[in-house]
Amino acid sequence: MSLGEALLDLQRLTERLRRDCPWDREQTTATIVPHTIEEAYEVADAALAGADEKLLDELGDLLFQVYFLALLLAERGQGDLEAVACSVHAKLVQRHPHVFGDVEAATAGRVRENWETIKREQEGREGVFHHVPGNLPALLLARKVQRRAAAVGFEYPDAAAALADLEDELRELHAELREEPASETAPDPRQAGELGDVLFAAVNVARRLNVDPELELRRATGRFVERVEEAERLAAADGSVWSELALDAQDRYFDRAKEAE
Repeated sequence: MSLGEALLDLQRLTERLRRDCPWDREQTTATIVPHTIEEAYEVADAALAGADEKLLDELGDLLFQVYFLALLLAERGQGDLEAVACSVHAKLVQRHPHVFGDVEAATAGRVRENWETIKREQEGREGVFHHVPGNLPALLLARKVQRRAAAVGFEYPDAAAALADLEDELRELHAELREEPASETAPDPRQAGELGDVLFAAVNVARRLNVDPELELRRATGRFVERVEEAERLAAADGSVWSELALDAQDRYFDRAKEAE
């Protein structure tokens, strides 16, 4: 089967499900989008894990989301899958003048600068942060806002300066830690604000290091889970229940788990 035949086959399948399946008939854009977001995360997880077979499967799920949402557009008379494909094709050609035109861009950084300039001109943005989607995950929202600011020259000159700002924000947070709030109570607003500044500054450092803060935090969380689970296994092998040990003993098993990596 050719690529064109496979894509048309999926379009026909999507249309039949919409017509004949009770569940698919009831779906709207609002009910489908949460599934789209979930599928996108599953694609990211498979890609980062290097699980090619899983990635192939998850990409199919995400592709179906595109087909289904495009079909909903078609039902409203607002476009269809062909319009979606033509639109993104035209957009990519316009935003790659170094490939399809005579603009020079020898580095990835220069490509991004050109991209942001073209977007501002084409979209007629009013202000630096026009069209920044507010429903992005917080870490990605912070990075996008910082990229927009950087596109107009408002940023630290290098990663070292961004790191110095993070250290300044940490010192300000330390200065507010006069008293720790009781568990499950409202946070101190000044402590919360300073912590927010720390997180924002950390995202800025990540951006300067070409690190995706959302994905890297997920990796760090995964490492923590694996280490705690290994610490539990190590404690059990010694006849102990890790969750019942004192903190210093837990730390020793946790350190052993890190060393075992």
